[in-house]
Amino acid sequence: MKQILVISGKGGTGKTILTGAFAALVKNKVMVDCDVDAADLHLLLSPTVKERKDFRSGKTAFIDKNKCAQCRKCIELCRYEAISDDFIVDSIACEGCSFCSHVCPAEAIKMRENESGEWYISDTRFGPLVHARLGIAEENSGKLVSLVRQQAKELAEKQNCEYVIIDGPPGIGCPVIASLSGINCALVVTEPTLSGLHDAKRVIEVAQHFKVPVQLIINKYTLSLDMTKQIEDYCKEINIPVAGKIPFDRTIVEAMVEGKTVIENSNGNIKEIIKNIWSNMRKGDI
Repeated sequence: MKQILVISGKGGTGKTILTGAFAALVKNKVMVDCDVDAADLHLLLSPTVKERKDFRSGKTAFIDKNKCAQCRKCIELCRYEAISDDFIVDSIACEGCSFCSHVCPAEAIKMRENESGEWYISDTRFGPLVHARLGIAEENSGKLVSLVRQQAKELAEKQNCEYVIIDGPPGIGCPVIASLSGINCALVVTEPTLSGLHDAKRVIEVAQHFKVPVQLIINKYTLSLDMTKQIEDYCKEINIPVAGKIPFDRTIVEAMVEGKTVIENSNGNIKEIIKNIWSNMRKGDI
């Protein structure tokens, strides 16, 4: 079983559309959406949820008013000003440090685990999808990414799948690092702009730090042939294969608007390009 991660140094490069295309193209796989802060792969795959589980992470202080002696020590010592004068904890302001629970002489403050989101195992027209939704203003998305990936791996092993294809989060933060562990290939999607090249360099450096093999896709390359050449020269310089280039094509946008993948709703040229990209990736021993 091979795990393939589609990532980008910045948002909006087209990684979810490419991941959706792979979902329609590749057989015998499990799909994963690890962009838990802003998941959108489900918009293309229209999943039917089969299992739904709560995700708990982090803690918030809770004051038992039956035990509280109203000494105000917790209010005075809380650096985040999360406790009001009527001894109610603001769950958004509370950082979960648990200091107040240690200093309370009446032992009236307990730390409760937060319900931070949900994760799902779903069926789609292209096979199983493991995805999640992090709650508003919740943290520890890296922990949720690890949980989703582990569930997908177990599901793929159970069903004897050949691939786990992961729609990763953008950027270089904790969720990306959690997505990179144990990956066979990181496919970086970029666009022909200065910011696209800059952010692609950053995420490539992160992947190389963890010794993950990297390949690169240039999306919408026809918008700037000069920047496309700069990106290709950079990849050649650091010995990273360019698995393919995708031109700007309105049929891709139309497919997205209709909630379909590129493979389902695009012209023959784009389909062949995506097929060639997958073929080139497989030649890279994924």
